[in-house]
Amino acid sequence: MACSALSSLNFVAPVVPPTKHFLFSDPIHSAARSRLALPPPPRVASIPVPPMNADYLADEFSGRGVAFEAIGDDCVAKLSLDDGSSAVLMLPRGLVTSYKAPMWHGAKMELLQTVVSEGEDGGGAEVRGGVCVDVGVEGEGEEDGRVSWRPRDWAVRDVRGNSGDSVQVELISRDSKGMVDVRYVLTLQRQVLSTEMEVSNTGTAPVQLRGSILSHLNVSTPDATYAIGLEGSDFFKRPPFPSSFRIFPPEVDLKGESGLGKLWEKFNPRGFASGNDYGMEDETEGEEDDSYKRLTDEMSIIYTSAPTNLTIIDRGRRNSVVVRREGYNELYLYSPGSRHEHYSKYAYICVGQSALLKPVVICPGEVWRGGQHLHNPNL
Repeated sequence: MACSALSSLNFVAPVVPPTKHFLFSDPIHSAARSRLALPPPPRVASIPVPPMNADYLADEFSGRGVAFEAIGDDCVAKLSLDDGSSAVLMLPRGLVTSYKAPMWHGAKMELLQTVVSEGEDGGGAEVRGGVCVDVGVEGEGEEDGRVSWRPRDWAVRDVRGNSGDSVQVELISRDSKGMVDVRYVLTLQRQVLSTEMEVSNTGTAPVQLRGSILSHLNVSTPDATYAIGLEGSDFFKRPPFPSSFRIFPPEVDLKGESGLGKLWEKFNPRGFASGNDYGMEDETEGEEDDSYKRLTDEMSIIYTSAPTNLTIIDRGRRNSVVVRREGYNELYLYSPGSRHEHYSKYAYICVGQSALLKPVVICPGEVWRGGQHLHNPNL
């Protein structure tokens, strides 16, 4: 298949008819449409990057609903709206560590789960969880053959909006190999937090994008948590994929010879050369038969035909979150299981808008966009 034909498949999210399981439909579509428009960007390499200095960023972007605060050599951006919604973005990692939203009972609730632990080899504090952009790009280098790159250090390009309506922080990351330009845009609106990516192929050969925008949703316990609307979706069960952003319970071994990370290596990008597009065996796939899926058991599932909107309901905390997908064709769902203490650091659910099994192909000169929207319908 020609590159242009491949890429056209990646620009259109699958059309899913509305079902009775969705808590809403129009509000999230109108919220996505009303977010601040993104102008076509110049090449990232030509953009002057502000220094990663909290004082400088505060002076440059003050009065727009965002406050910058230094944390050692790094800093955080604190987004807030007049209705009480807020989010915290770590820089330069690009990790969203908090999203608080007003609830029906009048208080604000933290919707994300993060864990702070000691870094490897006794290093500084390490923060995991929240909402992360964990993707990699692979393509042909002019001199080095097959090359890969993962954006890890993000710089603030711009801040737009105001605290009364919507606040948007735009980040950029530079690829030293000259394959792609990447923009990462975090938008806080009333009842919606959007995490969006824009990947421009600036090279001369097609590139493949793999990975996910992954959210750790805070719940009382997976035993009281349900995923609504997955009935009829095709899926593949896979071991949890390793990541420097993921929260894993201590019994999940991603490093040992017998760990889940070793199992996942069997299904790395180069393992999909034969068989169908997903390179899977029959016994590992299935079709979801539960429209009200309880997340009690430990699970790691990639859905290849899930609806665009997915609702996560937590009966213990009496709230729900609607997750909307754009651009990505896969949905990743992970539960650590309910054997951990309720309301503990392992009481969470992972939801990811993903290209883990089948990559997104971006041809030279083309731009691909994908994102995730977390909607709070609890007012």
